[in-house]
Amino acid sequence: MGVLIKRDLMLAYRCRAELANPVLFFAVVAVLFPLSASPDAETLKLLGPGVLWVGALLATVLSLGPLFRSDFDDGALEQMLVSPHPLPALIVAKVSAHWLVTGLPLIAVSPVLALLLNLPPQALPILLLSLALGTPVLSFVGAIGMALTVGLRGGGMLLALLVLPLYVPVLIFGASAVHAAVFQLDPAGQLFLLGALLALAATLAPWAIAGALTLISG
Repeated sequence: MGVLIKRDLMLAYRCRAELANPVLFFAVVAVLFPLSASPDAETLKLLGPGVLWVGALLATVLSLGPLFRSDFDDGALEQMLVSPHPLPALIVAKVSAHWLVTGLPLIAVSPVLALLLNLPPQALPILLLSLALGTPVLSFVGAIGMALTVGLRGGGMLLALLVLPLYVPVLIFGASAVHAAVFQLDPAGQLFLLGALLALAATLAPWAIAGALTLISG
């Protein structure tokens, strides 16, 4: 698993433009929102958690394309399927690498964007924690959709239609946790639900992805 993670990280590093696209998209959403809505501090404080979470969600969808597509095109996916290592374990490694190059940078830039949207400092730890729990779920669920559409050319729209409805619970609980922290309420319930979704996704999604890849490749 470690070798596969290292390989995917090296491949991502070689395509630095694609690596930066999700973070740039996330930043553009956060920066342009005050210009399109209202620069009023209280309005930004009210809507900021939702804006940040929608930006992170869409940035993750934007980054899903290369997850299995390059392996499918160069034959590496077939090698994974016939490998003596369990396919779900290899999938966990690939999804982990995807999160490291996508989810982790989104988390890293989120405090700066949160300050631009007038979120108070006490909300920043909850924002970071909610993204740390929620973005891996986005990667696992997105990987299911990518596995189902990997053999389709121009399947980006179908991928979005498949995964966006499944992202809704993560979006609701994540934005709600940050919103509660902004107004000095207890976000523990939402964070526990995000943790439960992460445990469920990490347990079940690799098997669903393995089944989809086996079906597509077969």
